[in-house]
Amino acid sequence: SVSKQMKEMEKSGVLKGALSAEQQLALISVCTDLKAAVEGATFIQECTPENLELKRKIFDQLDLIVGDNVILSSSTSCLLPSKLFTGLKHVKQCIVSHPVNPPYFVPLVEIVPHPETDPSTTERTYALMKKIGQSPVKLNREIEGFVLNRLQYAVISEAWRLVGEGVISPTDLDLVMSDGLGMRYAFIGPLETMHLNAEGVSSYCERYAEGMRLVLNTFGPVPEFSGETVQKVNQALSEKIPVVPKVLDARRKWRDECLTGLAKLKTQMKSD
Repeated sequence: SVSKQMKEMEKSGVLKGALSAEQQLALISVCTDLKAAVEGATFIQECTPENLELKRKIFDQLDLIVGDNVILSSSTSCLLPSKLFTGLKHVKQCIVSHPVNPPYFVPLVEIVPHPETDPSTTERTYALMKKIGQSPVKLNREIEGFVLNRLQYAVISEAWRLVGEGVISPTDLDLVMSDGLGMRYAFIGPLETMHLNAEGVSSYCERYAEGMRLVLNTFGPVPEFSGETVQKVNQALSEKIPVVPKVLDARRKWRDECLTGLAKLKTQMKSD
């Protein structure tokens, strides 16, 4: 429950904001009437399941209720703003703010405008996310998968091909990320990595462009994510983490503890 999680976070010193867990909990209320729920709001974040019809229905209803200065924001991870908001009277006030799971410890929020979103809506959303301790990024226009999932799918896709072609085992593949690339990427991105691995990006491109193109040209087609490779990957992962609710939940809890530790370390290193 929220209260249990907040009290645990307070105990381990990772609770955000100036208020105590008790004070924060007092500000959370549950409401079954949409109009009453959004009364007096300046920013509304929709967090329903990833279902276009359901989300459209909610935004259609909100469109009839809200005034001209409230921001209507969606947590969607893959539905395009043009599919969600087109035709709404308040389309200028609509935006996607896509958080990353678990958002309390992974601060990134992708802010994606509809073609008709007013720039002030983007600015206000960005400022709010900054204020509550998230790390917002602005996309200049919508694109399938936004940016986080496009990068994630590129990695998954090559991981899948390497395992499928028998180059490496599934568990070793994951190790390449967790004990290799991932350690670096926890603090710097791929572009800064290029910059630091040579005398700047221009120098990196001069040195490595040809080699990169050679390798990239050997990448295979987009995988089907079916058949033998699914069985191979599933078997290896199930041996490591059996697909039993209790075991999966324990591993997720461990993952969140690792992320809590990393979030603490990153905050501490920023303030140093």
